[in-house]
Amino acid sequence: MINSDLQALITTLEMAALTTIILLIIGTPLAWYLAKMTNRFKVIIEAIVALPLVLPPTVLGFYLLIAFSPEYLPGQLWQQATGKQLAFSFSAIVIGSVLYSLPFVVQPLQKAFEQLGDSLLEAGSLLGAGPIDRFFSIVLPLTKASFITAASLGFAHTVGEFGIILMIGGNIPGETRVLSIALFDHVEAFDYARAHLLAISLLIGSMILLAAIYWLNLPKKNRRQRLVVNTEQVEPNSYE
Repeated sequence: MINSDLQALITTLEMAALTTIILLIIGTPLAWYLAKMTNRFKVIIEAIVALPLVLPPTVLGFYLLIAFSPEYLPGQLWQQATGKQLAFSFSAIVIGSVLYSLPFVVQPLQKAFEQLGDSLLEAGSLLGAGPIDRFFSIVLPLTKASFITAASLGFAHTVGEFGIILMIGGNIPGETRVLSIALFDHVEAFDYARAHLLAISLLIGSMILLAAIYWLNLPKKNRRQRLVVNTEQVEPNSYE
């Protein structure tokens, strides 16, 4: 059982890492487009992106399961290209995770891009910097904290997914069995000791990740002030 939980941990980390990379690749241009978009269709696109926040994961998982089956075009194209079925595969849970965690990456980046404004980008353009150069030399350094937040939230949300993973991936050891499903299996088997171990590990990991995100989002001045306060509180005790 320990080996199966370790395998579930490895599968979870692989899925979350790959999902986060894909989310950053597709979420960054999407967030930029939404931040600069001004027409009335922006509301519709934002609603579609944010839909997983309110949509039950089993609903999204059900329709993805249908789409991934060999009877429908996405599943057919995948099977023709790879020779393997898309449903109940590692690729399926990655695709499902990307769709379900998309708003957790797009929304922080969109707000950061909106707050950035256009003046610095226009100045860079006047100095001869191209779009890619402006992004890496101006946008990325100024929104680094938001990228860290977006990546962390996307990763954490993917690690905690259950319903959509179970719907489109099932419970295949070494392929689609992740930590949340392993936890459910232990509870279903009344193995509460193993369930407690997995649950407390996920809880502590989530708390550490969220604390790190909030710490990184603190202004540097506030961080220094907190460090000074903590130092002043510790130093008098050291002389006693």
